[in-house]
Amino acid sequence: MKNQAYRMALLYDFYGDMLTDRQKEFYDLYYNEDLSLAEIAENYGITRQGVRDVIVRAEGILSELEEKTGIIHRFHQMQSQFDEIRKAVDDIRRINEENGYDDNQLESRCNHIQDILDQLRQE
Repeated sequence: MKNQAYRMALLYDFYGDMLTDRQKEFYDLYYNEDLSLAEIAENYGITRQGVRDVIVRAEGILSELEEKTGIIHRFHQMQSQFDEIRKAVDDIRRINEENGYDDNQLESRCNHIQDILDQLRQE
């Protein structure tokens, strides 16, 4: 269940703007505010089934967008590649230190690479 909630949160973060205002609202109340279908239905004066239909439709739209674009999949790949680059930079620093080198230029380049990685992760 935790993986499903995480997946739904990611889908909403990446594609939520593609939903109608009502879909966004119900989706947010259900997944982020943890309200039950009955609570949402009561607050909006509609049936529980009506709320469920809106949420299921929103889930379908978000899932279909990911299937077509693969943006979240690509995001995860990039995060993994960033981790590999950071590890390589750490390895370069470690090897430099283990071999007794004191190469300030190399350290400066490693810092520059890490700064770029940090910027990419924030975007």
